[in-house]
Amino acid sequence: MARIDLAAATQWITAAAARHGDALPAHVMDKLGVRRPAAMRLLNKLVAAQWLTREGSQRQPLFRAGTLKQVVQRYPLAGLQEDLPWSRDFAPFFALTPSVSRMVQHAFAELLNNAIDHSGGDNVTVSMRQTAMHVQLLVSDDGCGVFEHIQQAFAIEDPTLAMLELSKGKLTSQPDRHLGHGLYFTARLADIFDLHANASAFQYRGAERRNWHAGKPLPRRGTSIFWALALDTPRTLDEVLRSHSVDGSGYAFDRTTVPLRLMVGPHHGLASRAQAKRVVSRLQAFRHAEVDFSGIDEIGHGFADELFRVHSQLHPGLELVPVGMAPRVAALVNAIRSPAAA
Repeated sequence: MARIDLAAATQWITAAAARHGDALPAHVMDKLGVRRPAAMRLLNKLVAAQWLTREGSQRQPLFRAGTLKQVVQRYPLAGLQEDLPWSRDFAPFFALTPSVSRMVQHAFAELLNNAIDHSGGDNVTVSMRQTAMHVQLLVSDDGCGVFEHIQQAFAIEDPTLAMLELSKGKLTSQPDRHLGHGLYFTARLADIFDLHANASAFQYRGAERRNWHAGKPLPRRGTSIFWALALDTPRTLDEVLRSHSVDGSGYAFDRTTVPLRLMVGPHHGLASRAQAKRVVSRLQAFRHAEVDFSGIDEIGHGFADELFRVHSQLHPGLELVPVGMAPRVAALVNAIRSPAAA
């Protein structure tokens, strides 16, 4: 008899427990083609691992979903609508507070819609898991990869510079259909957000708020995004959406943050005017932009002058606010900005 794969069973047991209850042993027997003793051994292992709870008698056990919950589904992308998988295949099988559920639904819809509209792939796999402390999403498509898509649409060949543009928000290759808000706000809802594509990976951590940084990429084709949120998070969807308006009370996407740490490496810092021009590219779409120097010890005079004198004179309607500056960076920036303030 073939060995039953316990890990594979966790991908469908949550939904099966909700649908079949006291008939779960018979369902497992039919699904796996095993006899009742083998089915019961699997179910008891899942109980011990907290994927199920068990009530009832020895002869008539009643199984329910446990503390750990998971659903994994694979869909053809052609003709897929992102709302139906959520309402039909995922939401009914998880125990989330209304506030957390709204954030998860928002992230689910945005990530799945990105795969549908932008990946150019054939299939997408969606995994959602709930633990005692977190809810997690993993959305993976088999398309061209987000950075190749950006290269084709915007002629940005370097994945790091493509990530810099994504991190600002309002980047879309289909402006008639999208505002370019999706990945920006989806990342800011999360405690953990990992983006893998085209042999590159970037991570955003909610506790750090402003910081994106490079990660270790997955060796696979397409785009994979991992999204995780603490079940006891104090954040709300409304709060995150409002926090990017200038006054914090509306829903206009007026303010953004540019994480400069994406632009530096072991062999290059921030020295040139060309780099400064990349920083401010498309920022005219905003009214307020924080330029985050976290993790950067020094910058070049040309970079600072282009950013805080030349650009500010050309675009007085955009407020550029440096944050996270080390002492030497702050001294140079203040020296350049002080004549304009005088």
